[in-house]
Amino acid sequence: MTMHHAHNDDATTDPREFWENRYSSAERIWSGRPNATLVGVVEDLPAGRSVDLGCGEGADVLWLASAGWEATGVDISATAVARARAAAEDQGLSEAAHFEAMDLAEWRPEEPFDLVTASFLQSPVELDRVEILRRASSLVAEGGRLCIISHAAPPPWSESARGHGPGDFPQPEEDLDSLNLGAEWTTEICEVRRREAEGPNGELATLLDSVVVTRRRG
Repeated sequence: MTMHHAHNDDATTDPREFWENRYSSAERIWSGRPNATLVGVVEDLPAGRSVDLGCGEGADVLWLASAGWEATGVDISATAVARARAAAEDQGLSEAAHFEAMDLAEWRPEEPFDLVTASFLQSPVELDRVEILRRASSLVAEGGRLCIISHAAPPPWSESARGHGPGDFPQPEEDLDSLNLGAEWTTEICEVRRREAEGPNGELATLLDSVVVTRRRG
């Protein structure tokens, strides 16, 4: 899940309807490749149980599953989840990669996770992002990690570059402070990272990602 549009009348649109319309408007929205920043953060961690919040078409979940994780993805769009499940089957990852079509505000898993990820959980329609991220920290098992990756600035080719203020693109310190974590947590990463990316028309740019990784002590 990520921003696509400047603030407009979409701000009053039902989130489930908005994202379902967004995904059903094209055969594929995302590239199918995992987020390079997430890969760099997670690739050396021991595999366990993971969940990706706002998983979209599932590329990050599929990468985690291929790396040995028991990986779950949750997204509000049934179309996105159906595509993720189909991709898991195509890649032979159906036993390791699981997907649920749920509103994150309503989703309540039964067991904790060793890794909870939320990549680009930024939306042009109603989203209680801080509450979702705070709840995400409660899903982390002892010794596990919460990884939040956000757009620290809009891509130059995105409509999001217009009509938004700095507060729409949280900095890592802001995300960490908003979690209101207790003493049992240790911050491992809190920084802005750069990555090279190609836009929809072949534009090349350096993008800025806000990265927060914090670990619950075991």
